[in-house]
Amino acid sequence: MADSVFTYDASTWSVTPAMKEAYNKNGYILVRQMLNRKEIEKVKAALENPDGVQRFAYTREDGKKRTNKIVLWNHPGHDITGVLAKTQRVAGTMEQLMGGDEVYHYHAKLIMKEAKTGGTFLWHQDYGYWYRNGCLYPDMASVFIPVDDTDRANGCLQVLRGSHRLGRVDHLDIADQLGADPERVEQAQKVLEHIYVEMKARDMLFFHCNLLHTSDQNSSDRRRWVFIVSFNKRSNNPYKEHHHPQYTPMTKVEDSALLECDETKNQEGKWFMVPGGLFCVA
Repeated sequence: MADSVFTYDASTWSVTPAMKEAYNKNGYILVRQMLNRKEIEKVKAALENPDGVQRFAYTREDGKKRTNKIVLWNHPGHDITGVLAKTQRVAGTMEQLMGGDEVYHYHAKLIMKEAKTGGTFLWHQDYGYWYRNGCLYPDMASVFIPVDDTDRANGCLQVLRGSHRLGRVDHLDIADQLGADPERVEQAQKVLEHIYVEMKARDMLFFHCNLLHTSDQNSSDRRRWVFIVSFNKRSNNPYKEHHHPQYTPMTKVEDSALLECDETKNQEGKWFMVPGGLFCVA
């Protein structure tokens, strides 16, 4: 895993050839300390605000008598969560890792695995879902931003290193979830390294949409909240309308905009997903 781990330095940060090589080889890079303490506390407060995105949270069963709370929205909006998604540090880094072509905000979500009750997610590829949405190419990726420290005890992310090179795996309905074909996963586990991606709240993981990943239930006495921002290339504009957006221009902002933003309640234009359809905050 070491060749995919880097440390952020605000004074020198750029996406280097070594980062691109690691992303293309392993399907991800992990960047330590990408947010400073003031920034992560600001993001955490925004996500916890009961008058913010929390208003649109819903519960999903994991098929194993546990649950996760989720908030999912399509467009970044103008609050702190949207500003973070549009920063050069997040969107700009992801764009460079994906080859430099223009990207847009495909969706974002907050996944809340609460202490003692948080559920599991089966092995899957994000493109296993997004392929069905009319996206022809796997030119898509996500940034995994833990709000809390994540480790094996509270259900951290697990990946099969290099599994993005398997191509898209068929996804089946399994235990109330859509999961990757278990036979393929079993065989992949025999030849690919299984990584538990333990992260601190200031870290970020940038990962390819075909990287196989999973997470266990949270049986610890600590919650595990994670903010995830997903991007699609403009050139990969879905050929049909679906519940996630077709190409929508996104203007990136400077990293300093995060601490300058104080908006937490205004959710205008984000288009939240709720069971049964979309809900727009106008």
